[in-house]
Amino acid sequence: MNAHAPSSPVRRRLLRAALSTGLLGGAAPLVARATARRRILMITYRGRTEVEDGFLEYLRSQGREPDIVHRDVGQDIRRLPAILDEIPALAPDLIYTWGTPVTLGVTGTWRDPDPSGKVGSIPVVFALVSAPVAAGIVPSLTQQGRDVTGAVHVVPTETQVKAMAAYREFNRVGLLYSTTEPNSRAIASEMDALCAATQRTAIHRHFSLDAAGRPSADGLGRLVAELREEGAQWFYLVPDTFLGSVYDQVIPASIEQRLPTFGVTELAVREYSALTGLVSRYRSVGRLAAVKAEAILYEDVPADRIPIETLKRFALLVNLHTAKALGGFYPPIEMLNYADVITQAPASTRHVG
Repeated sequence: MNAHAPSSPVRRRLLRAALSTGLLGGAAPLVARATARRRILMITYRGRTEVEDGFLEYLRSQGREPDIVHRDVGQDIRRLPAILDEIPALAPDLIYTWGTPVTLGVTGTWRDPDPSGKVGSIPVVFALVSAPVAAGIVPSLTQQGRDVTGAVHVVPTETQVKAMAAYREFNRVGLLYSTTEPNSRAIASEMDALCAATQRTAIHRHFSLDAAGRPSADGLGRLVAELREEGAQWFYLVPDTFLGSVYDQVIPASIEQRLPTFGVTELAVREYSALTGLVSRYRSVGRLAAVKAEAILYEDVPADRIPIETLKRFALLVNLHTAKALGGFYPPIEMLNYADVITQAPASTRHVG
């Protein structure tokens, strides 16, 4: 067996994940075992989300009750060093991270690991990282070479493009993202390559940077208008952490421009009224990450032997409230047979956070 292939306990955990996330149907059995209490340091970017809900639900469904220490950077990655300073005193058995900026801040890159010097040999399980190889977190999804694993939430870009074209054919697509986020740049490059191969064009716009080099929402409305003026027929919401924090500004601006949005996260469509999206459900992503954490904490499987994965089933969401607001940008009738259709405006328009 390849030294990096998942062991049989990992395979059992993955099967259990498939059951619990609905990939194979049915529900995972309740397995209660007397085990030593483990401690997980959970570091999030914008507070607790449905990803963490799914993570904890899965562990509890298996009779696992780890000690959870939750810390949040409040959408300001500059708060992360103070959290990392707590690691020696907290002595966690595992660190859970949400999103690319937090994960990179904790793990560093595989070429320059553990920038804080506080993590050491503590295994890390991430969720909501869209492109871990492109971001430099690991060199490979199956041979990480370090104690890092996790769950990728983004559907492959090629599949997203096919879904956009199935809804409404296009030849120009707009992108708006942060140049400071390596995963965003990587996915924008993927979109360029896919468009070139299909005689389409990707139109790029970047968030401005403030004096500290952080992305800013200044001029956001103008950037969205420029995408429309240059002929974009879709606005593809790149999986960009900063973009996600200003959905409440970006999506209304796109509706004003009559520019349909295609989201890559459940949050964009359900809570912030993007028109449509092919997504991994947040709770299911959390459950998949929890399977990996369970194997590490309770089966003694090294993190570098647990492959980084995405879910195998996705949900197509269509927001008919937004379709109407766009002047009747409705999907083909056959798409409504399998899409998860949202018919009401979101109850909350609060800022992501």
